[in-house]
Amino acid sequence: MTQVLARKWRPRTFSEVVGQEHVVRALTNALKQQRLHHAYLFTGTRGVGKTTLARIVAKALNCETGITDTPCGRCAACTEIDSGRFVDLIELDAASNTQVDNMRELLENALYAPTSARYKVYIIDEVHMLSRSAFSAMLKTLEEPPQHVQFILATTDPQKVPITVLSRCLQFNLKRIPQQQIRDRLQHILEAEKIGHEESALLLLARAAQGSMRDALSLLDQAIPHGGGSVGQESVRAMLGVIGQDHLYAILRALAANDGAGLMAEADRMASRSLSFEAALQDLASLLHRLAMLQTVPDAIDAADPDRAALEELARRFAPENLQLYYQIAPDRGAGPHRSRSRPGRVRRVHHDVA
Repeated sequence: MTQVLARKWRPRTFSEVVGQEHVVRALTNALKQQRLHHAYLFTGTRGVGKTTLARIVAKALNCETGITDTPCGRCAACTEIDSGRFVDLIELDAASNTQVDNMRELLENALYAPTSARYKVYIIDEVHMLSRSAFSAMLKTLEEPPQHVQFILATTDPQKVPITVLSRCLQFNLKRIPQQQIRDRLQHILEAEKIGHEESALLLLARAAQGSMRDALSLLDQAIPHGGGSVGQESVRAMLGVIGQDHLYAILRALAANDGAGLMAEADRMASRSLSFEAALQDLASLLHRLAMLQTVPDAIDAADPDRAALEELARRFAPENLQLYYQIAPDRGAGPHRSRSRPGRVRRVHHDVA
């Protein structure tokens, strides 16, 4: 059976991790200097590498070559961690084990020395889902941890983690991965897999992933069979249900020219092709956001972006204040991760979202 891309291409060393250079630099320096903390907390949205980094740290601590920032990947500890068979690496999904009894059992086992490793490593995913009593049980061990134990906690919602737990962890905030880095990673994988692709299709997948490498790889797994063994722009558009940019550009050009008749004619053409108006509004909001970024920070749009010339032409047609208004009218969910809800009737400054 063919292994899914998200598992096959999961980073196994710090050097393979994409988009989290600030975290990788801090962790590798700490490992080089052997300035180890007993508890780490990785925060960030889904699919940005929290558990992947946790497993690499577990390898770095237990590699048979010694504590290192470059685990060998060949020794028994490294290979068993990669395959999920390492007896001294305990992974717990807090969403499924919220009760205090589960946590007490885990903490009681932590008192015993590792079976064969240098450190017994506990990875607790979605730690914010633990009950209050389970957090209380954990707190005592975090205050006075055994020398042979390392805790690595991961969460998508750090605000729900008690401050008493946060204060005892070294916290790293993982960011959404930039579209360009996702696109480059997808291209590297497809070239290694010898699968044909169009660059514009990869850009569509990178946008749809909204900063999550795991989501991007899952979408790529869908796109390959959908395109008959290759990844093309039209196939990906159909798979994602993305409205063609030509329709959106025509709508914006009519809007910029105050051409009501042209705008209605374009809407009729979309209706005749049974295109989703809801999806069109969402994509339009995303496009307006990109135009605002281009007006404020021209370098925010990659020079290699195939849409850049069209975006620059459209950005010149709109006054910034009009662009702000259109963006405000578009659906709130349509502009991706930068968007937040404004109070009704108030035009929010898109330029502030660019930072």
